[in-house]
Amino acid sequence: MLVCFGLSWPINALNAWRARTAKATSPAFLALITLGYVAGIAAKLVGENVNWVLGVYLLNLAALVANDLIYLRNLGIDRKHHPVQETASRHEKRPRRA
Repeated sequence: MLVCFGLSWPINALNAWRARTAKATSPAFLALITLGYVAGIAAKLVGENVNWVLGVYLLNLAALVANDLIYLRNLGIDRKHHPVQETASRHEKRPRRA
């Protein structure tokens, strides 16, 4: 499983880099996966069970951090190309539809 994830993150990062948009990326998903890797690394260190799996966790976490950074970059690109329009406040009268 760790090997498959480890191969998937760089592919995902490359696809996100090329897409230049954050629209199809879930920040909650990235945060939960990042938290999972951090917990896995902490468990290995606290349990004094340092082995090759810790190295795989660290490599996967590095690739995931790259995905996080690309997400932030793409979010900036999205905001630059599609700025949020100000919405009318509740107290402003809106024209009625016919």
